Amino acid sequence: KQIPNEFVLYDNYPNPFNAQTLIKYQLPQSGHVKLVVYNLLGQEIKTLINKNQNAGHFNLLWDGKDNLGQQVPSGVYFYRIQAEGFAV
Repeated sequence: KQIPNEFVLYDNYPNPFNAQTLIKYQLPQSGHVKLVVYNLLGQEIKTLINKNQNAGHFNLLWDGKDNLGQQVPSGVYFYRIQAEGFAV
């Protein structure tokens, strides 16, 4: 696989999600990655990734559960990625 040349966080599908949603992102370099889901009030719902990852392309399936393992209601949620000086 080719290593990407830039950080990218793609739109998830489906959005608004129902039972689950797929989040795609790419990293041009290895480093610590944190990807968190927030509700419309800006409250943290779920930390999906908080670890070191190699450069590459990634697909992450969120099952719609919060940090306590509880199913969250269907609707619109935001997600944010932070990695080696990149955040969106």
